[in-house]
Amino acid sequence: MSASKSSPTQSDNLLQSLVRRIAEPMKLSQANHSPIPDYDLLVEIIQTLRKIVNPLIRCEETCPDELKARIEQQFAFVETHFSKQIEIAIARHQEACQEIGTQAVFGEKVSNDRIKSLSVELTEHFLGLLPNIRDVLATDAQASYDGDPACKNLDEVILCYPGFTAVSVYRLAHELHVLKIPFIPRMMTEWVHGETGVDIHPGAQIGRHFFIDHGTGVVIGETCEIGEHVKIYQGVTLGALSFPKDENGDLVRGTKRHPTLQDNVVIYANATVLGGRTIVGHDSVIGSSVWLTESVDPFTTVIMEKPRLRIRNQVHEDLEPPIDFQI
Repeated sequence: MSASKSSPTQSDNLLQSLVRRIAEPMKLSQANHSPIPDYDLLVEIIQTLRKIVNPLIRCEETCPDELKARIEQQFAFVETHFSKQIEIAIARHQEACQEIGTQAVFGEKVSNDRIKSLSVELTEHFLGLLPNIRDVLATDAQASYDGDPACKNLDEVILCYPGFTAVSVYRLAHELHVLKIPFIPRMMTEWVHGETGVDIHPGAQIGRHFFIDHGTGVVIGETCEIGEHVKIYQGVTLGALSFPKDENGDLVRGTKRHPTLQDNVVIYANATVLGGRTIVGHDSVIGSSVWLTESVDPFTTVIMEKPRLRIRNQVHEDLEPPIDFQI
């Protein structure tokens, strides 16, 4: 028997209930007067920015004038819409901070006119960083090619590699994070997290020639510091060891909670490296499934003890394989 449809009265009551709840102040934060950034529009902006900074997309135009016209159109789209989204994010953040009594990123209350002009300034500054971001991404693309024997050419990196997609959006979001723009950097990296399975906080500091192979399940925390020519595999977590609290039991924020990887480090699949005081020295290798909470010197290899393989079937007793079968 099919379920009966709600009567008009039930529908009206439901709609009224939803409207009433949406109109009520939030219990944790009453910052519900300012609009919120437009997620769908931000995704369009991300995709446009990726086209601008991607070093591997070949020019579709046949002459410099056509190329210039296309880039001008992309810039105009980002400049127009991104500055407005930044304005919305700053106003919303300021209102939320006032409600809970915390300091907003740009200090004391800023007027609406100043927020608008500040948003334009921040957008212009960010757009000025795009050539450098493009140069850094070129090193990441090369690292992807150099680090994977299955990769046939650089075009394959851009078309097929989720790690490069995640790093591309991270590079953009990180510069916005440095500019102290609220909400939007996290929205960007969380969008690409959903697309690729790679979770990089925009606050992390990552050097050139960075390569994430396969990508799924990688987590890189906010205060991570990663040097140049670093390679990590799927399932790697660079996380916090603990969350210190103050005398009131509240989490202490703004401390170094995540590890540091120096240059030329390789971390294999499903390894976990935790703690703000943990430093992996340059030219070190962390093996698969390692759980590491202490620093290691440069040129160090850290691996798990090899477990012994045991085979069981329904006919024979446990079979102990020869030594060559150890893993």
